[in-house]
Amino acid sequence: MSELELVDITRSYGDTTALDDVSFRVEDGEFFTLVGPSGCGKTTTLRTVAGFESPDAGTVRIDGESVTGVPPEERDIGVVFQNYALFPHMTVAENVAYGLRFRDPPGDVSREGRVTELLSLVDLDGFEDRDPDELSGGQQQRIALARALAPGPELLLLDEPMSALDARLRKTLRRQLQTIQSELGVTTLYVTHDQDEALAISDRLAVMNGGRIEQIGPPRDVYRRPATRFVATFLGENNVFEGPVTDAPASDGEHSLLTVSDTTVRIPRVDADRALVCVRPEALTVGGGVNELHADVGESEFLGGAVRIHLRWNGRDLVALADRSPENGSAVVSFDPSDVQVITTDAGRLAEDPPSR
Repeated sequence: MSELELVDITRSYGDTTALDDVSFRVEDGEFFTLVGPSGCGKTTTLRTVAGFESPDAGTVRIDGESVTGVPPEERDIGVVFQNYALFPHMTVAENVAYGLRFRDPPGDVSREGRVTELLSLVDLDGFEDRDPDELSGGQQQRIALARALAPGPELLLLDEPMSALDARLRKTLRRQLQTIQSELGVTTLYVTHDQDEALAISDRLAVMNGGRIEQIGPPRDVYRRPATRFVATFLGENNVFEGPVTDAPASDGEHSLLTVSDTTVRIPRVDADRALVCVRPEALTVGGGVNELHADVGESEFLGGAVRIHLRWNGRDLVALADRSPENGSAVVSFDPSDVQVITTDAGRLAEDPPSR
């Protein structure tokens, strides 16, 4: 297959900077996801890789060779769009075969054989003669995927292909997509605004914000060790605390003391005057322990396997996950210092959201 590399990509539209010095590398056979809110630049990045957008500066490389300025049809890339873009006047088989009009199928197989092979891969055997408008949204998505894979592209680009589907179907299809990508070993760049989807499906992900890359890494690492305030609050829920730091007593050399709203809590040891830290809702325990906070209980949301509890503590909102909601209007919540993730420190001043390159 192939490797993809973006080096210092910049793209502006008038006075608006869509991409600001974007750089990352996707390894051969990797499933790499761009995740972020609407307008963060993720789709522009994908379109730049595909050749539908031209960067103002920077280079796109495939297998070490620059493709900047190369037309889309010459980049050996398969693309699945958000709206699938199936041809309504063609059958399912004809839609899949369309990608083979300008290129022979990979391997020693006929076009008909390649179509049959891919329809089996996406679990749509027997649908060859159906029209696209007879199919469900999930089936149309799989037909679009099969069409993109038909020529055996070096890269597969997916631009929010599941955003129009319901939650249950999205979960089913993302598992199928993982299986298909793994079986074929095709290098894949996936774009989504859905944090859960990005965490579940990716080998690595890049969190984007304002046209920049905030953080890159395996999903578990980015979730557990967010590098910026934005990553901490965008990728899943988080409780963020900020304040001055002092040394813990000499007998407790593993921790520092963080003061937040006149309350002192223990955090992992940092060598700084101030710190910005976070505690995930699942680490905020309803009940006493280390780092106790006395909070007012707001509304609770039943999620099936857990209850999301909204709390108000010293003028700020907190969120906890528990097996049941507190019975009273107030509760003691606590968290262990080992569950605290230090986002950033600064001797005297903290950046609101330090840039990450």
